[in-house]
Amino acid sequence: MTVRGKLTIHTKARGAELGDLYGIFFEDLNHAADGGLYAELVQNRSFEFDPIDRADYHALTAWEKVERGDGIAELRIETAHPIHPRNEHYAGITIISEGAGVGIMNRGFNTGIPIKRGEKYVFSMYARRDASYDEPVLVAIESLDGTVQAQASIMVTSAEWSNYDAELTSDATDNSCRLVITTKGRGTLYLDMVSLFPVHTFCNRPNGLREDIALMIAELKPKFMRFPGGCLVHDGSLNPDDRDSMYRWKNTIGDLAQRPARRSNWGYNQTLGLGYLEYFQFCEDIGAKPIPVLPAGYDPHHKRIVPIEELQPWIDDALNLIEFANGDSTTPWGAIRSKLGHPEPFGMTYIGIGNEEVDEPFFERYTYFHRAIKEAYPDIKIINSSGPFAAGGEYDRGWKSARENRSDLVDEHYYMSPEWFLAHHRRYDSFSADDPKVFLGEYASCGNTYYNALAEAAYMTGLERNAHAVKLACYAPLLCNADYVNWKPDLIWFNNHAVYGTANYYVQKMFMNNQGDRLLQIEAEGFKQAELQPDTPITGGIAVGCDGCKITYSEIRLTNLASGEIRTLGDRIELSDSEVDRADGTSVRIAELGHTDWTHYSITMNAKKHSGSKGFIVYFGRKDDSNQLFWEAGGWQNQDSMIQSRINGRNSVLTQRLFEAEVGVEYELALEVEGRRIRVSINGEFVSETVDLLPVIEPLYFTSSIEEATGDVIVKAVNVQDTNVAAHIELTGTAKRQREVEVIEMSGYELHEENSFATPERILPRNKMMTAIDSEFDYDFPKHSITVLRIKSCESVQEGTESRQTLL
Repeated sequence: MTVRGKLTIHTKARGAELGDLYGIFFEDLNHAADGGLYAELVQNRSFEFDPIDRADYHALTAWEKVERGDGIAELRIETAHPIHPRNEHYAGITIISEGAGVGIMNRGFNTGIPIKRGEKYVFSMYARRDASYDEPVLVAIESLDGTVQAQASIMVTSAEWSNYDAELTSDATDNSCRLVITTKGRGTLYLDMVSLFPVHTFCNRPNGLREDIALMIAELKPKFMRFPGGCLVHDGSLNPDDRDSMYRWKNTIGDLAQRPARRSNWGYNQTLGLGYLEYFQFCEDIGAKPIPVLPAGYDPHHKRIVPIEELQPWIDDALNLIEFANGDSTTPWGAIRSKLGHPEPFGMTYIGIGNEEVDEPFFERYTYFHRAIKEAYPDIKIINSSGPFAAGGEYDRGWKSARENRSDLVDEHYYMSPEWFLAHHRRYDSFSADDPKVFLGEYASCGNTYYNALAEAAYMTGLERNAHAVKLACYAPLLCNADYVNWKPDLIWFNNHAVYGTANYYVQKMFMNNQGDRLLQIEAEGFKQAELQPDTPITGGIAVGCDGCKITYSEIRLTNLASGEIRTLGDRIELSDSEVDRADGTSVRIAELGHTDWTHYSITMNAKKHSGSKGFIVYFGRKDDSNQLFWEAGGWQNQDSMIQSRINGRNSVLTQRLFEAEVGVEYELALEVEGRRIRVSINGEFVSETVDLLPVIEPLYFTSSIEEATGDVIVKAVNVQDTNVAAHIELTGTAKRQREVEVIEMSGYELHEENSFATPERILPRNKMMTAIDSEFDYDFPKHSITVLRIKSCESVQEGTESRQTLL
């Protein structure tokens, strides 16, 4: 006989408001803007690429000289007479012999410039000529074999910089075209800001967004959008006029030709064509509240710090931004927004100060920002930072700062294994409603398989259930160009002509499209308990390692803290992993030391770094390279002590403290393991402690809410088990009436499956309708399933019946 548990939804027992819970985070990494959402098809349109962006970049990156027939030309980059001082480079093409035409060609992004048959494209450029040049300029979109698929002719009429444009219509569909600009005659033609956009962009905005990507984002129906980063915000010099400055929002508005090119810390160039006005407009177009994030005058990557007495201009940037977004046209920055074509305020309600900041300099400066913003704009909700870790010293420092300053929200970030998300499903159950609220600004489960999506969905029910404490949450990163990958996993993947959503994307869509407005009390009883994973102690192999360093480990001891037995694992071990070692194949990065089955033990050693950019690594509980725990003292940029778990190659940082391993200094390292509890110390001083929790799979992960506009009751349920879960679902506190139930479900997929360009809809939610009699019904949640049940209000039964016919 089927064991059928019961879910009871108390429709009169209302809980916390869900508010703006689910949203998106946009950062220009993985070429998410240039070559992605920003619809510009020309790469390096202003000839501003530079080795400061990436070592192999130069002003003619993505450009080639064109010499046809007997044509001969000199192509050079000049700076003597630019369009604008912020856009100093431009191309000069001197015609030596015209032949069949000479000029310049752009390769675009990915495989080239994509075009579709019958579609229109708008070409524009700034150009000028010398006195001896009077020939037309031929603009063509050509296939790789030279076939002209669209063309137009432009006459450059002035020796001064002028803007010229033309509309081209494509004769074919081709994803590998080139933009070719040629001319004949004598003299010199000068070009800058060479641009090609599809006429049809998202919402048909000029300087707009690529429609297919923007539509996928819009279909999520996010409540907010956090932008423009990410580490992109705070990594750079303190001078706003420097090419590699921190991201300064004022550089991103106004005339495109006057926006300075920028080095992105993700290793490429940012045109800033997608700037703050465009971000605000996109938020408006998709109905998302804008959440801009500003730097606080501190670069934690390179320890660049604005002195406190020079902080006011940075604070003014934040205050000016709020006025730019919200001020009317009589205010200085509201007038600028109005002049740029948007007279109505954007109604911004949130602002973030800092991103993943660590160390005292940020939190000292945050206080000044918080005080000034609250004094000028008391209704603006200010978001503090808690670093890139889910626990530890800097995480605690962030929360301490938030409580002391009474920050409205605290920005938490973490990227973990699916197992970590399942083990920490109840992370926020103990968070107080009286504390600052959680903004889970970046999270993902390290993969785009169906298993990752399933684990994230289970975790999201915990976010929703704890809406008293968690007010905002967004998966990250949002976008990835498949040919320019900086980071995995990502929510939406694209190339120059196609886009697909991952399984994770469809989980986000299911939860965002069916968020509800207020929690309802939901109770479970009678479900068969899942088989619990035993809370096994951490045992296994032990090793020491290094990463890019030369290190000596000595006097390595393993001690049974229950019996007192001591084993010597090594008296002197030398490891070397320098660039020279890697080049000549002599690198030694790890030394295996042995194995233990003890349940309470310590590993102690002396460790000295002789050279290198990082620190020490102690492995324990080691099964293989992909399954182990490790303590890294001097990790990342040699500034962290981190205890990490690695499961199937996916790391989770369990806790963190600041620590720098100095060259030539010998340290005493001690690691203690008791069951699954881990404690580490350096030179006899406690550093950190954590517990490596194992997943305890619940019979069903669930939550319930009500959508006030429709009266629909929404139930979300995630079954992580490999068997079906039978349930009886009943609504109380409401009329016992027949109700239509819309079912949105993902199930029937293998855990390893994922979407791709070849099979973009392999994993996809499916809709169906069913009927609830007397406000109750049976439902079997399939194994490995994510289900949304939208139980229609009594008043909408007839409407629901009509929808049922359509959906089926």
